Amino acid sequence: MTFDPVLTLAAVGIGIVVGLTGMGGGALMTPVLVLFFGVPPLTAVSSDLVAAAVMKPVGSFVHLRRGTVNLALVKWLCVGSVPMAFCGVLIMRSFGSGPQIQQAVQIALGVTLLLAAAGLIVRAYLRLLEHAHQVDGSAEPLPQGRPAVSVRILPTIAVGAAGGLVVGMTSVGSGSLIIIALMVLYPSLKASELVGTDLLQAVPLVASAALGHMLFGSFQLGLTFSIVLGSIPGVWIGAQLSARAPGGLVRRALAFVLLASSLRLLGVTNAATVVILGATLCLGPILWIVVRRRHGLPALARKELLDDHSLR
Repeated sequence: MTFDPVLTLAAVGIGIVVGLTGMGGGALMTPVLVLFFGVPPLTAVSSDLVAAAVMKPVGSFVHLRRGTVNLALVKWLCVGSVPMAFCGVLIMRSFGSGPQIQQAVQIALGVTLLLAAAGLIVRAYLRLLEHAHQVDGSAEPLPQGRPAVSVRILPTIAVGAAGGLVVGMTSVGSGSLIIIALMVLYPSLKASELVGTDLLQAVPLVASAALGHMLFGSFQLGLTFSIVLGSIPGVWIGAQLSARAPGGLVRRALAFVLLASSLRLLGVTNAATVVILGATLCLGPILWIVVRRRHGLPALARKELLDDHSLR
């Protein structure tokens, strides 16, 4: 077993992002391993999943104690995700481990990161819509206590199966793609319940994928040890900062990093990457201001907070 202190430091930084936002673990660590540490894509996916299997239970147990988990949703999500996560590993393994499959995994990872970045934008837009409806009074009155949720069994299983397959093949999706689907399927779920339910269902999902990679993948104990050693304190630090840092700003930065990583994994040239990222930095805030104004909100969230305080 070899210990890489630089990788451990990188894992601390990624753990802080995960603690701040509740997402981004596999979506950041796996491309970091591939792009900056030269780890083969299959090995990066395998080692990151095994590390995630060690860390996922921590956050989920916190939400269980707080009662912010919908156990019925967890059950039906796992019916689809657990077997498909293991199948995802077998599908990847059936193609071998040569240069072609490594390239295929890298492309699949790049596409998944693009979807994860898009998912963050969709999540922010859905939250903006919810806030706009509350401001203009068109939102339904908040129910007393926990909102009742009628479980849609087949769609929930399908979400779990799709998410499990993606996680098993790329290590990305347990904390980003699935939670977006849950927001669409169950809009009445509180934000804390969305996060808690997603975290708990990710425990058996990631464990299944990790087991598959330990048996059939390219798992390396040294890599996993270095990741876990940095991620655990990083997540704790991020959780402490989460009450102070603006979550929206952190998630926008995360989406930008995911976009940059996906472009590099997909083989986009340096010049094109700079143009795309520059356009995103310049046009993204302008488009977001336009969207806020269209829904009757101030151009800047800070302005909205100042207005609220001035009325008190």
